[in-house]
Amino acid sequence: MAINIYNILKRPLWTEKSSHQYKKLHHYAFEVDKAATKTMIKDAVETLFDVRVLRVNVMVLPAKRSRRALSRRLLTRKSAYKKAVVTLHPEDTIDAFEGVR
Repeated sequence: MAINIYNILKRPLWTEKSSHQYKKLHHYAFEVDKAATKTMIKDAVETLFDVRVLRVNVMVLPAKRSRRALSRRLLTRKSAYKKAVVTLHPEDTIDAFEGVR
């Protein structure tokens, strides 16, 4: 499957750390396609959200095992994913992260 700008960003990451980062530091976290490069991520964010991207940091998070609550013997596996932290120009924001004002 060919990668276009609509397939690069899978979903935004909503955590306590990411909420602090976008409020104070203008960093926004996304789960991205495993084949996406920094340049592709930058182009996708600039095109989709109409903002200016200063920097893109990318990390691959490993797969994790966890136990089920009811039966301790069954192990479930969360697959690995690629995470991108995008730094925006201080004047730009992404409204999806801001919530209700």
